[in-house]
Amino acid sequence: MAQEKLNPPSTTGAVSLRERLHHFTWAWFTLTMSTGGIALLFAVTPHTFRGLTTIGTIIFILDLVLFVLLSAFILARFIMFPGTFTQSVYHPTESLFIPTFFITISTIISCIQKYGYPSTGPWLVVTLRILFWMYVAITFTTAVLQYHLLFTGRPLTLQSMTPAWILPVFPVMLSGVVASVISGSQPPHHAIPILIAGTTFQGLGLLISVFMYSNYVGRLMSNGLPSPNTRPGMFISVGPPSFTGLAFIGMANAAIEVFPHTFVLGTVAVPTAQVLKIVAVFLAIVLWSLSLFFFCISLLATLDGIKQMSFHLTWWSFVFPNTGFIIAMIEIGTAIDSQAILWISSVATVLQVVMWLLVFVAHARAVAKKQVLWPGKDEDHDC
Repeated sequence: MAQEKLNPPSTTGAVSLRERLHHFTWAWFTLTMSTGGIALLFAVTPHTFRGLTTIGTIIFILDLVLFVLLSAFILARFIMFPGTFTQSVYHPTESLFIPTFFITISTIISCIQKYGYPSTGPWLVVTLRILFWMYVAITFTTAVLQYHLLFTGRPLTLQSMTPAWILPVFPVMLSGVVASVISGSQPPHHAIPILIAGTTFQGLGLLISVFMYSNYVGRLMSNGLPSPNTRPGMFISVGPPSFTGLAFIGMANAAIEVFPHTFVLGTVAVPTAQVLKIVAVFLAIVLWSLSLFFFCISLLATLDGIKQMSFHLTWWSFVFPNTGFIIAMIEIGTAIDSQAILWISSVATVLQVVMWLLVFVAHARAVAKKQVLWPGKDEDHDC
């Protein structure tokens, strides 16, 4: 790898498929997490047409196929090149993208609920419940271990701080989103623990993200914008408040069905879930406004450096975090019954699909032009 860093192969030279596979990194799962996000967006978009569910199902199936292929490719890399798994875990750049594998799983679980229920039998409800608790346990453990490795490994400087530092906690944070999607079909005695766990870990992810935001904004104030090629990654900052807002509204909706109808406050019986829904909607609006701020900052920064940008896998940040931003807008518009917001959401959905197509084509073109999946070009290069 050191020799590769000193003398990286020319993009006009010959490199075997096996050697290109050597540089297949965790960051490739940004493709599947974004594709799954688009399928989920199609499932909740407010203005539908005949065949939209079929299109969403096809995209979901495509996401499943891509996930299996990417998993096979990265497993092949680890088997053919012993030691690369450990290197990927300890690498200060590539390791930050390990969570994209688990984020993909969260979108898959959510899409199974959206596209599989209630067409299938009661076994699916049980399966989703088991998958949820497995997901929570694995992603929480992974987040703790990954931050431990980052704290004890090669020090990262605040001057190099990017929103990617949030990624290790992103999967467990999405437990709230998954809980909001699946809890409505669960029996109340199972749904309530799922909602409590979802709230717990959604809140954990949001708080850690807020801690990271202070460093991120400080870095921007003291060092200015990052290099143009890394600016698409700025959109990662849009994700945590967006997904938290939509998770809170979704879990509040489910709580209306499964929580006790009232609780006694002094001598007054208060409708439990209705109060929770009001609080969730207003909190979601506050969080969405924070996402809007980061979206605008990221958009201006990207437009400012667009002429100097070349494709990188972080381009998928144009898709996944902004998908959460749009779904949160849909949930808010539905909750306050605003047709204006819902129509804006529908227009944004169309634009987001166009963005997914553009990034997908750019991704395929970059592979063909040897801009990625090439020695010295990917997240596994020596720092």
